[in-house]
Amino acid sequence: MAEGYRPVVIEDLPTHLVLEVLCSGRLSAVDLLHLELTCRTFGGSEGLYPHKFRSLVDYAAFQLCVSHSVYAKMEDNAQTVLFDRCGGNWKRVLRFLQSVEQSSDMVETSAGNQMHVTTGRYHTLLISNSSVYSCGSSLCGVLGQGPEAKQCVTFTRISFPSPAHVIQVSASHNHAAFVMQSGEVFTCGDNSSFCCGHKDTNRPIFRPRLVEAMKGVPCKQVVAGLNFTTFLTRQGHVYTCGANTHGQLGHGDTADSPTPKIIKVLQQIGSIVQIAAGPSYVLAVTDNGVIYSFGSGSNFCLGHGEQHDEFQPRAVQSFRRKGIHVVRVSAGDEHAVALDSSGFVYTWGKGYCGALGHGDEIEKTTPELLSSVKSQLAVQVCARKRKTFVLMDNGLVYGCGWMGFGSLGFTDRGLSDKILSPRILDCLRPHHVSQISTGLYHTVAVTNSGQLFGFGDNERAQLGHDTLRACLKPTEIFIQEITDEEDLVPESL
Repeated sequence: MAEGYRPVVIEDLPTHLVLEVLCSGRLSAVDLLHLELTCRTFGGSEGLYPHKFRSLVDYAAFQLCVSHSVYAKMEDNAQTVLFDRCGGNWKRVLRFLQSVEQSSDMVETSAGNQMHVTTGRYHTLLISNSSVYSCGSSLCGVLGQGPEAKQCVTFTRISFPSPAHVIQVSASHNHAAFVMQSGEVFTCGDNSSFCCGHKDTNRPIFRPRLVEAMKGVPCKQVVAGLNFTTFLTRQGHVYTCGANTHGQLGHGDTADSPTPKIIKVLQQIGSIVQIAAGPSYVLAVTDNGVIYSFGSGSNFCLGHGEQHDEFQPRAVQSFRRKGIHVVRVSAGDEHAVALDSSGFVYTWGKGYCGALGHGDEIEKTTPELLSSVKSQLAVQVCARKRKTFVLMDNGLVYGCGWMGFGSLGFTDRGLSDKILSPRILDCLRPHHVSQISTGLYHTVAVTNSGQLFGFGDNERAQLGHDTLRACLKPTEIFIQEITDEEDLVPESL
């Protein structure tokens, strides 16, 4: 049978077939660039809309952009602004869209690994090849390592009651949540306020336990607040459970909810694509780029120009009035940050220590453009206690706010200094950062090659180093990957 086949070079294939492969959705913008530079078939235009597209690859990048969920929902003028900011290069537009996606979801590394990192108050959770690892303080069982674990000095794999393929994690002060490929959600940690979604509040949940109330409602994201949890389903609906002192559950009242309950107002509005939770408030982004906020209004974190609590989701009007399409948000302890579809960044809330990045410590009651980085194309924003990080599409990281035990990573500044305007994190310049997450006093970054760097406080081993008390500059973290099957553990622990 093999004798009937003959070798075929790529140049012999019909253009439409090559284009079908290029537009399959499995290739990144970098992959397309490599093909364009190495093969004349991909790099030439040869009659394929020569006046509009530079090459076959350029046309493929265009097709991938227009079919992308974010780009497809953008208004025509927003699409034009993004195209212009990308220098009229469809491959860069595609890189922007894919980078925004990866920075908040799963990073596809050049080594073929999939990684996702999130930092809690004194701990860190990491997904690597669908397994989850945790390190740091195990207060109330937040690390998911069992009742005997008080602290993990290195990244240790978490065992689940059944074989699990984890796609997203969220860490808070005292509880954690995990989303499986199946859409199921597991939680662990302190459940005294029902924030883990289980009715048993007598003792902490020391190992991940399935949230039974969400069975049959597949989720794609979950975020942990101080004492509540927010679930985002694949259908774009939002559920919440836990404490509700400030209306952070979004149900129009202040009654606690022992199990997840759908937010009806958001269900009527449309599809939600991303959520973020501060200590006692929530930000939700719709597929058409509108931010809704609810919960505690302190520090102006809700973005409405007032400090009143909002018991139901309310649209942030300043973005709506200006026709700004928001794609991602990050909810800090005392301030919030948003990223729009053109790669611009906006901050609001308390300006302590320069966390807002406007060169001062003045509060902003409504979202304000971060003008000092507007020449750059941002793909991720990350806010936590009095500090902000902005990741650019070229892999550079900018930071501002309080140095806090070195958690901003600037080696030329003191441990308690204030950085009032965003600065490039020089120590990470040699690396292309794809994702960054910051906790109370520590920060962890993932590069496109799959390297992991941490800096800041390590007093509780939250950086996964068992010998360092603190990392004043980004230091590589090594994970001992486990490939063999471990014994499964019962949910009752």
